[in-house]
Amino acid sequence: MSERRFAAHGPSTVDAAPAARLAGVRVLRGGQALLDGLDLAVPGRGVLALMGPNGAGKSLTLRLLAGLVRPDAGRADWGGAATPPRPQVALVFQRPVMLRRSVRGTLAHALATYGVPRAARAERIAGLLRLGRLEALAERPARRLSGGEQQRLALVRALGAEPRLLLLDEPTASLDPEATAAIEALIRGATEAGTAVVLVTHDPGQARRLADRVAFLHRGRLAGEQPAESFFTAPAAPEARAYLDGRLLL
Repeated sequence: MSERRFAAHGPSTVDAAPAARLAGVRVLRGGQALLDGLDLAVPGRGVLALMGPNGAGKSLTLRLLAGLVRPDAGRADWGGAATPPRPQVALVFQRPVMLRRSVRGTLAHALATYGVPRAARAERIAGLLRLGRLEALAERPARRLSGGEQQRLALVRALGAEPRLLLLDEPTASLDPEATAAIEALIRGATEAGTAVVLVTHDPGQARRLADRVAFLHRGRLAGEQPAESFFTAPAAPEARAYLDGRLLL
């Protein structure tokens, strides 16, 4: 995403229509339903946090929204399209895949993939390096970066496409507080620029800091969805209340 876009004045004017929608989605593996009748609408702006216990289907839901998995039943659509428009939907994994290139080369390769004209790439790369605070690391091999540096690179690489929908799978897992703060700042900047974000997180503190809404998944279904503020003070779903209380969900 260009530095200029992050400097846009005021809140985004992106259409608030859902960026993506899952309706009655089932995903089967070995005869077992990993997602079972999942209904989920992704708002066209802000941060939707996906929370729930391990095995609830959060990461699989992200892969559905990224178009990497197709439902065995039900329907997925992206603003009326049957497939996610590229590169308007971007996915950042918990452990990002780094190419055998420098930081600068990684961004150049990504921009070429996105169809950015060659003449515009140098300026865009410079903006992305500044955005991720990676200028001093521009010539370092991407695979030699620290975990936090790699995640910053993965995030600005995705933002280079100026996506409408950004999907994040526990982007700060195992990172220290300083690295976590840097990633969260990038996420806030993306939403201010008009990108809708779906964030998988196990960290209630992170969801409180970033999320506008929380969708709670349990056993492959949507147990409840509500504004983040009320989710943490008065969760509507009993499963969510149990989860926040630290009780085991069976």
